[in-house]
Amino acid sequence: MAKSVINEAEQIQLAIQMINLGARLQLLESQTTLSRERLIKLYKEIKGMSPPKGMLPFSTDWFLTWQPNIHSSIFVNIYRFLIEHAGVRGITAVMKAYKLYLQQVGSEPDDEMVLSLTRAWTLIRFLDSNMLKMQKCRCCGGEFVVNAYDLHEHYQCNLCHVPSRAGKTKKAKEQAAALIA
Repeated sequence: MAKSVINEAEQIQLAIQMINLGARLQLLESQTTLSRERLIKLYKEIKGMSPPKGMLPFSTDWFLTWQPNIHSSIFVNIYRFLIEHAGVRGITAVMKAYKLYLQQVGSEPDDEMVLSLTRAWTLIRFLDSNMLKMQKCRCCGGEFVVNAYDLHEHYQCNLCHVPSRAGKTKKAKEQAAALIA
């Protein structure tokens, strides 16, 4: 098969968009046809540093804890809306949903994001493989990410039934101390 300059340019543009949204190298490799070496060079040129090393997150448990579950559920609901109504698919749908998610959570440039693009992509893969699913809350009616193999007959989301330790992070304590001082 002959190489297409236009196809290669489209792949580079896709990689650039994903890098700017914070994609890890493994995600770039799985969604583009560019070589690993080319992606590393592109990453270094855009970010000014080498891509982070290490394995991608694999556990579904992260998506079920209090704050990540709320953020993951927001993202999935946006993603599902785009799939159903905007006619986008694949990584394009994930990236568009992620951009809308970022707008909705109103992140500041210095804030650490709860849900990264790589985690959002992983979440969609977990949903597609039926490891996770969406469940309607019996109180508010919203749909939230849950473990597909747990019982959910009387499911209450993390917003209607807030866990006792929710929000008691080190960052929250530091912010509260700064307000008092």
